Amino acid sequence: MVETRKVQVTGGSTYTVSIPKEWATDNGVSAGTEVEFYPEGDSLFLTPVSDEERTEGTLDIGDLAGDQLTRAVMTMYVSGFDIIALEAARITNDQRRTIRDSVQSLVGLEVLEETRDRVVIRDLLDSSELSIHNAVTRMRLIAVSMLEDAVDALTTGDEDMALDVIQRDDDVDRLYMVVSRIFRATLRTPKAAEDIGLSREVCFDYHSSARQLERVADHATKIAHLTLELLGSEAADAVGGEVPSPEDGVGEVLPAEFNEALQALDEDAREVVDRAMEALFADDSTEATELANEARGAVLGVDQRAREIDELLRELDPARAQLLGLIVDSVSRSADYGGNIAETALQKAAPTP
Repeated sequence: MVETRKVQVTGGSTYTVSIPKEWATDNGVSAGTEVEFYPEGDSLFLTPVSDEERTEGTLDIGDLAGDQLTRAVMTMYVSGFDIIALEAARITNDQRRTIRDSVQSLVGLEVLEETRDRVVIRDLLDSSELSIHNAVTRMRLIAVSMLEDAVDALTTGDEDMALDVIQRDDDVDRLYMVVSRIFRATLRTPKAAEDIGLSREVCFDYHSSARQLERVADHATKIAHLTLELLGSEAADAVGGEVPSPEDGVGEVLPAEFNEALQALDEDAREVVDRAMEALFADDSTEATELANEARGAVLGVDQRAREIDELLRELDPARAQLLGLIVDSVSRSADYGGNIAETALQKAAPTP
């Protein structure tokens, strides 16, 4: 419910305004309570001063195991808890292993305490010292290089490079969790946005773009998995792929015409992502708009090139053509995600109402 108050002047120069009693009661505000003000454009946010330096959360994991337990730990982390207490009547050895693996997959966490019925995890990083800009920049570099290496692994038949691409996906996921944690912190309190020196709108734009970069990395990983299948590599089993039988003929050398076309498609797709990210980071709104529109326009060219490559696949045997078609689609979709980032950049560059 919206309430209005009249601003009054006291002492000739001090502006005062009353705050709703119900809100004050719910938030422990009374006479003598210190509050903090955070200006943001034409808005002014008020929040009580908190004595708690670190937020603590407790979760009952008695019925959780495997992926569900992993997701629960990640959710507590992204939600912004600095200390996470996981409790159960008895924590099993499998649960402990899952918790340790989850901790290792997230930036800044360590196991602080372990007992029969409780595991306490602590975040070692100061959220105010984390840079969402640097995290997104790092995501961009890794995701784009993954896409390039995934295609190179296919066209050169390099199994080791394909495996390396798959492993790097974990780095992108960790960074995305950091971005999500910072973004959610800015939603909870304006102090978080002030600490990192960015508005909540910009943090939202960075978070949206980070999600697109994560998808680019996922498609690079998919290409790497398909490459191992096409090569008939034993390594495909190790990463969860299905190794085709020799009679499928998919392990043969790919046609040079296809390789060249795919590499050109990959270069165009990476250019879309890079140009869109440059638009997102540009300080000048005119420059940002130009770069973003260039990126959006280039997506159409990638789609057309992808359709042309699909025509080349008609000359190949069906088993190999199907897998290669999936790879072409992943490269094309990566350009689409770059186009989404460009849309976000356009919104960021638009005049503020």
